[in-house]
Amino acid sequence: MKTTDVLFAGFGGHGMLMAGKLLAMAMIKQGRQVSWLPAYGAEMRGGTANVTVCISDGDVMSPYIERPNSLVVMNTPSLHKFGPKVKTGGLVLVNSTLVRESFERDDCHVLYLPAGDIAMGLGNVKATNLVLLGAFIGLSKIVTKEDMIEVIQESFTSKSKFIPLNVSAFAAGYEEGTKLRLENDVELELEDEERDSTYAYSNG
Repeated sequence: MKTTDVLFAGFGGHGMLMAGKLLAMAMIKQGRQVSWLPAYGAEMRGGTANVTVCISDGDVMSPYIERPNSLVVMNTPSLHKFGPKVKTGGLVLVNSTLVRESFERDDCHVLYLPAGDIAMGLGNVKATNLVLLGAFIGLSKIVTKEDMIEVIQESFTSKSKFIPLNVSAFAAGYEEGTKLRLENDVELELEDEERDSTYAYSNG
């Protein structure tokens, strides 16, 4: 059975749950089995917000993941919390606009992208999550650019004025992610794996 998972992490309001939801919807369109599991910190304001997206050709054995294949991280506290948990051979994609320090892992890909700066260049820093999503898709190639854009357009029909910005942010991130994939020889397609349903991912 081919499977993978990705954890999107940041503070509440960073839009990482939305990024995960868009990815999940795109994979459902492709006929994959998907789970989308959000988690929130205990803080009333400024707390953590993260979501795990599990993707499989067959049944998703458990939405709780102890060691994610990939991490897309918005800020430093989330990097410190989840970076060490990424599987060997996996991916850590870091928003270097907010994360000013290096993160050392010699057993997986750790890549940096000034996603916030890219979003600000497009006119709105709130689109940083779409830049990161685009970069992850460019790196992983688990869904096509065209299918992902279609999902973005469908998801924002009630807020159509945001569609051009969100599509542009995703496309810019996708381009940067593609460059990073080629420069760093990243291969993160769905892989053969038997998921251990006894894994429990702790968000505390």
